[in-house]
Amino acid sequence: MSAPDSNQRKACWGTRDELWKCLDYNQDNAASCEKFQKEFEASCPAQWVKYFTKRRDFLKYKEKMQTEGFEPAAGPKS
Repeated sequence: MSAPDSNQRKACWGTRDELWKCLDYNQDNAASCEKFQKEFEASCPAQWVKYFTKRRDFLKYKEKMQTEGFEPAAGPKS
C-alpha cells in the first residue's frame, strides 16, 4: 500500500473533522452521524480510521479527567 498523497490526506482529515463535529454536536450519537462515518471510512486508510477513532476516545477521556478530575478507587484495606 502506498502512502496517501497530499490531496488524499487533506480529504481524509476533512472527513474526520466533519465526523468529529457531528459527534460533538450530537453527543456521540453515532447513528445520526452514519453518513459522515461512511465518508470518513471511504476517504481514509483503514489503519488511519482505527488510529483516529482511538485518538478521539483518548482526547475525550483526557478532557473528562481535566474537567471532572480523577478520584482513585479505594484499594484493599491493610
